[in-house]
Amino acid sequence: MNVVLWIIAGVLAAAFLSAGLMKLGQPKKKLADSGMGWVEDFSPGAVKAIGALEVLAAIGLILPAALGIAPVLVPLAATGLVLLMLGAAVVHARRGESQMIVVNVVLLVLAAVVAWGRFGPYAF
Repeated sequence: MNVVLWIIAGVLAAAFLSAGLMKLGQPKKKLADSGMGWVEDFSPGAVKAIGALEVLAAIGLILPAALGIAPVLVPLAATGLVLLMLGAAVVHARRGESQMIVVNVVLLVLAAVVAWGRFGPYAF
């Protein structure tokens, strides 16, 4: 199970690192034109903050455990992603973007599995 949790954490980290860097590196208009219509509901600063949270969570899923420094940050980062995906699902529900809600729920469940495993029976 430890290997499975590492794989899930790695997949989540890759997904959120790329998504977060995209939000940090591209202007709001370009993000909206690329299919992220939800950015129209948020200020440019809020979009950058979401991107920063995603990057920090991606780092928090891997680095503390890999370095053996404060590994409790791994389940905390996963819990943060659960909350972030809850918020994202609410935004997409309000906008009627049901396909995106499915993505949010899948990522939420994966993050919840990591949080459960690392807080519980498979802690470091």
